[in-house]
Amino acid sequence: MNEIHGTDDSGGAGTGADVLVSTDAPRGVRIPPGWTGSVTELDARSTPGFQGDKQDGEDRLAALDERLDDLQERLYAASRPTGEGRSVLLVVQGMDTSGKGGIMRHVVGSVDPQGVDISAFKAPTDEEKKHDFLWRIRPHAPAPGMIGVFDRSHYEDVLIHRVHGWADEQEIQRRYRAINEFEQELTEAGTTVIKVMLHISAQEQGERLMERLERPDKHWKFNPGDLDERVHWPAYMEAYDRALAATSTEHAPWTVVPADRKWYARIAVQQLLLDALEAIDPQWPAADFDVDEQVERLRATME
Repeated sequence: MNEIHGTDDSGGAGTGADVLVSTDAPRGVRIPPGWTGSVTELDARSTPGFQGDKQDGEDRLAALDERLDDLQERLYAASRPTGEGRSVLLVVQGMDTSGKGGIMRHVVGSVDPQGVDISAFKAPTDEEKKHDFLWRIRPHAPAPGMIGVFDRSHYEDVLIHRVHGWADEQEIQRRYRAINEFEQELTEAGTTVIKVMLHISAQEQGERLMERLERPDKHWKFNPGDLDERVHWPAYMEAYDRALAATSTEHAPWTVVPADRKWYARIAVQQLLLDALEAIDPQWPAADFDVDEQVERLRATME
């Protein structure tokens, strides 16, 4: 994969920040370890690694569905004989209306659901609050052969808590270290970790929230609390900057995916999943029976 640092063209990141931008496919913007930039420097309407328009993007998404489905089925099948093998964890973070639901429907939804485990982490329950913040996360780590998806994740406990002051700086730093250790454990156990921040602009979020208010068929999606959180937009951007800087590692890097254009966000996340699965290169398991013998037995029943 060819990469460049930053870009100023219309299809790129729209920043000179020290980020990694793929030039051969839509992969968003990878955040390197030790990053010192800001997500606010990245253009939320850009399409890094892709020069086409919306129709081109939708065509690409459809064209690669079959490839993604095939790789996912092979990943699942490879683990069946022994209960061992590789897995993938897709972590999806983003502000309200950033398109997490669309990723679930249009990208993750294109593969066999029996090989996918989606976990949506909302506000912790009273029982969950009695334990360390990773206590409720660990049981949802993907089993061998599975694609696990976190629709929001353990990062809520460093983002919201920083913004609202529910945890002090010492505790936030402890959680960063705990997250890095947790994700290191996952990778050592054979899980490829993909972490995506869907980067939406404040302007685009406002328009999407207004659409939910103006359309009766979208009222069910609107939460007045979203407006409460919108007031803290600058604080959330700073919280993301700090979280990405502290937890983008070689074994579990962050990718910021511009999300003002929903179609681009979907093809970028699809590409990241394809990259992970192609790197694993799962193979169909060999038959544990004599195939020729079973063919003859079957033929005997068809005569």
